[in-house]
Amino acid sequence: MANKTSKNMLAAKSLVTKDFYSLKEALELLPQTSKVKFDASVEAHINTGLDPKHADQILRFTTLLPNGTGKKVKIVAFVPDEMVAEAKKAGAIEAGLEDLVAKISGGFMDFDLAVAHPSVMKNLGKIAKQLGQARKMPTPKNGTVAQNVVEAIGNLMGGQIEVRTDKFGSTHNIVGKVSFGSEKLEANILDLITGVKKNKPEGAKGQYLKSIYLTTSMGPSIQLDVAELK
Repeated sequence: MANKTSKNMLAAKSLVTKDFYSLKEALELLPQTSKVKFDASVEAHINTGLDPKHADQILRFTTLLPNGTGKKVKIVAFVPDEMVAEAKKAGAIEAGLEDLVAKISGGFMDFDLAVAHPSVMKNLGKIAKQLGQARKMPTPKNGTVAQNVVEAIGNLMGGQIEVRTDKFGSTHNIVGKVSFGSEKLEANILDLITGVKKNKPEGAKGQYLKSIYLTTSMGPSIQLDVAELK
């Protein structure tokens, strides 16, 4: 199996023959480089000239991709009793407060994201560390703490992503599935790049967008022509 995987990867890599591709060229090539037997995710990796060690060079924002990510997300909602029914109707797999906190404290972590109404944030202290370590702690910075919990759940299920630089100044996001086709993927990728440019930190110095790569699950990287996208 390992040898077959290696051969598939080598075959996929051999298709990437140029150093840089236009976005349209890359999107035409992507499906050919996907050698897995499932509907592969498409990832966008953006390398910036930011130095996150400086507070004024941190990039972090959310954007609602026009065509979603194609990924089904499991969401729990920390809400007062009177909001439980509407949170579940909106798509939360679990909703509530004390019982949900107790369940998570007991080890339940089978969810991708957590949203919370501002009024209950003070009740999450017991599980704050647990959620924080799993990067699932609700925060206003990514829209998971909201007065309108139903809207927040809808956005997350509809393809809202958080874009943030890692310690190297790079961002990593899923922007759809191979099955989306070029048109939908292009719209999502351009939305992401526009957001990165629009939210450029005040302290950014030198070249901001250094390189952008697209890849499918377990596929080779395809480098975009950044000059075309500036």
